[in-house]
Amino acid sequence: MIRLIRPELLNVKPIASPLGYGNSFSAFSHRPVTELDKITCTQPLTVSDLQKSCGFSLESAVSASEKLRVDTTDKIDSVLKLLTAQGLTRSQINNFVTKRPSGDLGDTLEPNLKLFKSLGITGANLAEMLNKEHRVLESDAYATVEFFRTNGFSDSQIKSISVKRPQFYVNNLKKSMKPKLEFFKSLGFAELQMAKFLSSQPYILERSLENHIIPCIEILRRVLETDENVLKAIRAGCLVLEYNIEKVLEPNIAILVNHGVPKSLVVKLMLIQPRTLLQSTARLNKIIDEVKKLGFDPTNLLFVLAIRSMAVMSKALWEKKVEAYMNFGLTKDEVYSAFRRQPMFMIVSEQKISKLMDCYVNILSMEPLIISKNPYLLLFSLEKRILPRCSVLQLLMSNKVITEDFSLTYMFKMTEKQFIERIVKKYEHKVPKVVMAHQGKIKFQGFLK
Repeated sequence: MIRLIRPELLNVKPIASPLGYGNSFSAFSHRPVTELDKITCTQPLTVSDLQKSCGFSLESAVSASEKLRVDTTDKIDSVLKLLTAQGLTRSQINNFVTKRPSGDLGDTLEPNLKLFKSLGITGANLAEMLNKEHRVLESDAYATVEFFRTNGFSDSQIKSISVKRPQFYVNNLKKSMKPKLEFFKSLGFAELQMAKFLSSQPYILERSLENHIIPCIEILRRVLETDENVLKAIRAGCLVLEYNIEKVLEPNIAILVNHGVPKSLVVKLMLIQPRTLLQSTARLNKIIDEVKKLGFDPTNLLFVLAIRSMAVMSKALWEKKVEAYMNFGLTKDEVYSAFRRQPMFMIVSEQKISKLMDCYVNILSMEPLIISKNPYLLLFSLEKRILPRCSVLQLLMSNKVITEDFSLTYMFKMTEKQFIERIVKKYEHKVPKVVMAHQGKIKFQGFLK
């Protein structure tokens, strides 16, 4: 074999071979052969391929070659192709290889990658998993997935859990998790319900059953009085099981009671949005003060609904929503007047505020004051309720079945059952298309003049 050597490296002198086979030669006359030299010589194909394929530095390539435990180009090509086929970028592969400890992927790499792909875990999701727990590719992934499937988790829920907590793949699930699932079932959760809330917050399953989950449930029983209420509260906000509720929940309940809120309303708030009572005591006190200044009565349900609305958003987001309403002609006083009538008025997203207000003000020509006096209008779906009903009314008016002498707000306020009985079924024999209009199959173009 012929090597090309730079002129400045021609000063070569023999040194004793560490393997005892006579002399070895070094291009550096004053430097002994290092571990790096020996590794580079023993695994030249792996190191070279990692440098070319992944852009590793020499040191990173040497380290990675030791960890991958592959010694031929074919093998390293196979590993890199498998990882690349899952949508991983060069930098993500680099990150995975350099972080994992020494070990042989053996026969687990390809089947595990195929399993994860079948769950929809590729590319960025797979990279996120490997970044959190690189051992998932060496685990018995099939056993983990099967464990969740037999306990009622769908593949999409398993995907969510896998990306959020890949550590479960290297845990003894039968020992660490099965008792927790059985406990939740004993509370009355059906498998589908349990799978739904645990896949949204799998961190709960990392909590100690004896030291955290059971004590948490006991406190909820004491506060909410019935197991049925405990289940409702967990469904409304399973985050409650992640907190130290003895230090957070109970002091906040005491604050509400001290402000004159009846225990029954405290329970109702827990069933609607338990997260409200998981605020810091300082923030909750500040919100209560603001709600009182707006004139809410602590003994009225609207008081706790107002607290709930303020607790779920920052002050900055609150101001953005006020501004969004004002952009469509409401004054600040009218916005707060609407909030006093219906606190849910402020929970609506900015996007929904813009869509509904544009329809009411610009398409239906409603006065902003009417919306302020009927804030429930912002709680309806534009696509599923408002526009289909407008289409029905337009058809009936254009066929002269009804006159324009009706209240739009009343038409929108009717329940679905009431609207079908009083409008759709009443007139479908005269104007059959009202059924299609009510189903959203006839586009509303505005009320014809």
